[in-house]
Amino acid sequence: MAELTLIAPRGYCAGVDRAIETVEQALRDHGAPIYVRGEIVHNKHVVNGLAEKGAVFVASPDDVPEGAIIVLSAHGSSPEVYVQCKARNLRIIDATCPLVSKVHAEVRRYAKRDATVLLVGHATHDEVVGTRGEAPDRVIVVENVDQAASVEVPDPDNVALATQTTLSLDDMGEIISVLRSRFPKLIEPASGDICYATQNRQDAVKHAVLGGTDLVLVVGSTNSSNSQRLVEVARSRGSKAYLIDDVTEVDPQWLVGAESIALTAGASAPEALVDEVARHLAGHGWRRGGSETPSEEGITFTLPADLRRIASNSQ
Repeated sequence: MAELTLIAPRGYCAGVDRAIETVEQALRDHGAPIYVRGEIVHNKHVVNGLAEKGAVFVASPDDVPEGAIIVLSAHGSSPEVYVQCKARNLRIIDATCPLVSKVHAEVRRYAKRDATVLLVGHATHDEVVGTRGEAPDRVIVVENVDQAASVEVPDPDNVALATQTTLSLDDMGEIISVLRSRFPKLIEPASGDICYATQNRQDAVKHAVLGGTDLVLVVGSTNSSNSQRLVEVARSRGSKAYLIDDVTEVDPQWLVGAESIALTAGASAPEALVDEVARHLAGHGWRRGGSETPSEEGITFTLPADLRRIASNSQ
């Protein structure tokens, strides 16, 4: 019988869980509408679900009525966004993932030393846009090995490194190796910027592929960087792999000839979507196995203090 293996850890990380709960708690405390800048996390099902509860997603603080509550997404925001919010007297609830906040703090610290910060990541990703905004005159985004080999800086002896938290460890390793060789005095953070959830989910996929699987299915939206990286990790190790938003995107042709399927999810994908895919495959003859528990990482983040402050001021 064909085997279906549920990979763990998968799905929500602590930062995503915190961000979603932040919006839900704000809705409970204050009622709808609650405005959210950008997508609170990169998953269309999560965004649509919160919109049904009364969250209003906006591109800019300028789209929010003066004095209203605005939640800033888990991906982090540039200082300019906070200035825009204050100009409209908005009540800010900052749901930035603490691991992203760590990178922002590093960039500010490096910039104070007049260092050029080489930020490894995807230039258009929300997290990178927000991080770069901390010191736009001092940050250069490096997206690939070629750019790492050609980037020019004012002072090669005063260069620092920061990275997007949701990158592939393998891809980042190549880029950083080039930067280290070009800039021997490269300043690096005391602990890596890749988040624990990204690393753990990638490692789990690697293990599944090494254990033998014909096909890896990753549940996640196309704008989810960490979900895209899971697909890349699987493919780089010789497995077929596809990103799906939900069960409706499972192509029957992918399953032809497959005897083993591994199923996982990006850090912003709800477990309910994974279960729907698993039940669909089980109904077509795949024997369900692996881990029914999506994550036992034991990491949680407290909700933003802004929630309590705004609730207290509203009383």
